[in-house]
Amino acid sequence: MKSWFTRLNLIAVIMAFCVVTLGAYVRLSDAGLGCPDWPGCYGLLVAPDPGHEEALKEFPGAQIDTGKAWKEMIHRYIAGILGLLILALAIIAVRNRHDGTQQVKLPLFLVALVTFQALLGMWTVTHLVAPGIVTLHLLMGMLTLGLLWWQYLNSRTTGPALNSRLPVMNLKPWAVTALVVVFAQIALGGWVSANYAALHCPDFPKCQQSWWPPMDFAGAFDIFHEYGVNYEGGRLTNDQGVTVHMMHRLGAVITLIYIGAVGIMASLKSNLAYREAGIAMLLIVSGQFLIGISIVIYVLPLPLAVAHNGGAALLLLSVIYLNYKTRQSKVSLITTGD
Repeated sequence: MKSWFTRLNLIAVIMAFCVVTLGAYVRLSDAGLGCPDWPGCYGLLVAPDPGHEEALKEFPGAQIDTGKAWKEMIHRYIAGILGLLILALAIIAVRNRHDGTQQVKLPLFLVALVTFQALLGMWTVTHLVAPGIVTLHLLMGMLTLGLLWWQYLNSRTTGPALNSRLPVMNLKPWAVTALVVVFAQIALGGWVSANYAALHCPDFPKCQQSWWPPMDFAGAFDIFHEYGVNYEGGRLTNDQGVTVHMMHRLGAVITLIYIGAVGIMASLKSNLAYREAGIAMLLIVSGQFLIGISIVIYVLPLPLAVAHNGGAALLLLSVIYLNYKTRQSKVSLITTGD
């Protein structure tokens, strides 16, 4: 059963990555309100045609966009399958709880987390894509992906003997900080997307022909927006949108420098696991920086914008992998008595 747990966990990681990326596609293609209700779509389990009588009876005067509705529903279908996979993992974990190597607490926590995610998905619709809820929905999706990845890495090992006596290297504090930096940058990116602020700075490297344009920090990061208002398309003022965009740019520079430095440190170590993590971090963070610039220069093309979200997820996974390896080296030290 342990091997089944590991295999199913890997499938869940892949599914979670698809859900995060597809969620970005739905949001960036303005399909977040393609279905005005939840969990169905215009009272149905499939996206209706524009002239569907039952849908129009349920929602009088609605302008049904079948294309957007299908994008939203496909995202919900895949998210639902992921939820079932996470539930299956928890059931397997509980059944194997007497196995000394079986994780139990994390699989159960993931069930609670994905349940909360489903509620956020509902609130995203019922609160008309309010930025605070949309951003939290993204962050919890990334957290779900990251925890599934951590769980998978743990499930592959059956004990200290497989730790290969990894050398003790003082990378743990750097790796933990890297995780904080990446997650904070993802939060900033989510806030940019949720507030439709990606094009408030249409030029690069300046913003609206200025190195430091007028900004409004208080309004830009007010997470307690008015509810009951449709936020599709964004409601920030120019100065507020510029503030959000500029802070994300500044965060991108900090992320590039810090993750780049940690990646170089890891890639120069003699141990293969550290080198793999370091090289992956360097490649992904560099690609993310270039994609971010290209998004501005080419005026937010959808493929690049979606790739930017996928790249953020991959960067998070690479940093989690480094954290796992630094923790593993500590375990190896304790168990081998070095």
